[in-house]
Amino acid sequence: MNSASIRLEQDAGRAAMPSIEITDKEFERLAAYVKKSFGLNLGKEKKMLVLGRLGRVLQSLNFDNFSDYLDYVAGDRSGQAAATLINRLTTNHTFFMREADHFDFFRNKVLPEIMPRLKDKDLRVWSAGCSTGEEPYTLAMLIDEYLGSAKLGWDTALLATDISERVLRHAVRGVYPAESVELLPKRWRLSYFSPHGDGQYAVTCRIRKEVVFRRFNLMDPFPFRRGFHVIFCRNVMIYFDENTRRNLIRKFYDSLVPGGYLFIGHSETINRFESPFKYVKPSIYRKE
Repeated sequence: MNSASIRLEQDAGRAAMPSIEITDKEFERLAAYVKKSFGLNLGKEKKMLVLGRLGRVLQSLNFDNFSDYLDYVAGDRSGQAAATLINRLTTNHTFFMREADHFDFFRNKVLPEIMPRLKDKDLRVWSAGCSTGEEPYTLAMLIDEYLGSAKLGWDTALLATDISERVLRHAVRGVYPAESVELLPKRWRLSYFSPHGDGQYAVTCRIRKEVVFRRFNLMDPFPFRRGFHVIFCRNVMIYFDENTRRNLIRKFYDSLVPGGYLFIGHSETINRFESPFKYVKPSIYRKE
């Protein structure tokens, strides 16, 4: 879910086995479950996508219809069946420096404004919908570069969450192809990455330790005891309906300290008349 960000692929992808079909009633039941559990909208046009993505899952579990499969998912108390379902239905797409003006604003405006106020030297940043890790690692590198030799004594560990266990495994590993890392400044490639063979580069252990990855469903109650100074949740809410977005934005607002910033995707907006957030610039908002 960059973060999370989550994108439902338009192509149905690999087709299900011909013997498995999904009725309109089954699709409606599945869509209702996915919306209630994960906040995602599955329009009728996604029916073939669902069939293509989940057909092999049903086959591996020896189900020949979606009704029995949905009963299985609903009855699985471990949550693993639901995790498999959402992993198959979603594709997390991101890259280093995506929507780069956000990172410029974070470095040039947010850090100089917030850091001097933190007498306890505890900066709290959340990358919600972190996908394969490029966003939180970029933020960690920006913070590291900003503090430089003054970083000693600071707690700058970021929280990075996503609903997909698959992308979180990738993120924790922190290994990326050379063409992805080449988008970054040369000084970063030299300081924060090391060759990993086969044309890949690994994020250094020092930066990986700055990011705490966790699986988290944004539809669940937020368990955080202390407010964040910055929340990034980009290109995730485009897949939610208006009411779900409104509720999530309120939860983000309540999870920020006064003066904290929320970054959303460039294709996303917040209704200024309904939200208490102060508009800063397109896709950047501040809690007063």
